[in-house]
Amino acid sequence: MERRYRLVLSCPDRVGIVSMVSNFISSHGGSITDANQHSDTSTGCFFMRVEISAATLPFSLEQLKEAFAPIAASFQMEWEIHDSARPKRVVLMASRESHCLADLLYRFHSNELFCEIACVISNHDDLRSMVEWHDIPYHHVPVDPADKTPHFAEVNRLIEAHEADVVVLARYMQILPPDLCERYPHRIINIHHSFLPSFAGAKPYHQAHERGVKLIGATCHYVTQDLDAGPIIDQDVTRISHRDLPEDMVRLGRDVEKTVLARGLRWHLEDRVLVEGNKTVVFA
Repeated sequence: MERRYRLVLSCPDRVGIVSMVSNFISSHGGSITDANQHSDTSTGCFFMRVEISAATLPFSLEQLKEAFAPIAASFQMEWEIHDSARPKRVVLMASRESHCLADLLYRFHSNELFCEIACVISNHDDLRSMVEWHDIPYHHVPVDPADKTPHFAEVNRLIEAHEADVVVLARYMQILPPDLCERYPHRIINIHHSFLPSFAGAKPYHQAHERGVKLIGATCHYVTQDLDAGPIIDQDVTRISHRDLPEDMVRLGRDVEKTVLARGLRWHLEDRVLVEGNKTVVFA
């Protein structure tokens, strides 16, 4: 794949942003291979994602950042530039259920996800053989229900030691403490087996069955201190009927969960997700 630089930015909306960015790139001989922008009229914020052919620019990534910085400052931009050739380092976390983890490992093994899976962390040892078959380190970190502090201290140590760019909770059935959430803002991705904000918390399929809903879904979102309330990256649903029992809904929901999680992670890896407050702009 052609090496590209990805510029993502948000700033107060005003006339001339697109023109200034595109003129800056073209003035240095750069070729824009993909561009998306969105103006949120309700907040007055502007969002943009641009891919630039790296081979068409006369300088390195760091020099590009240095050259763009004055423009960013003049428009009060929050911005980043990423190199598509550098894979993000991913730490996966799971408990006993394997469907989301197995799906991500398969997609990684099949080169559908461009990243490096640094390790898998689990509070159980059940999934070790599957993970180690992929030649990925597996860390079993047990949880003492009476005192979870040592568990999360070790989880944080492993995340730091593996220099993770993003952490993915692939049905990791523990609630992260607030300090861990604060340490990695918009860098922890969770899959929740519900079409949030409906049926948050435990056993959402059982809640949905009791309510008699006709659609169940899954939500991929960033983790915050507020349980199941972080910025939503992606959602999807599947239709059910009165004939479906909770166990049927669990079975049907698993397919939605793994698809939504993989899609949300892919968009994050490709720098397609911009966060504004508790909402996202996704240039899918």
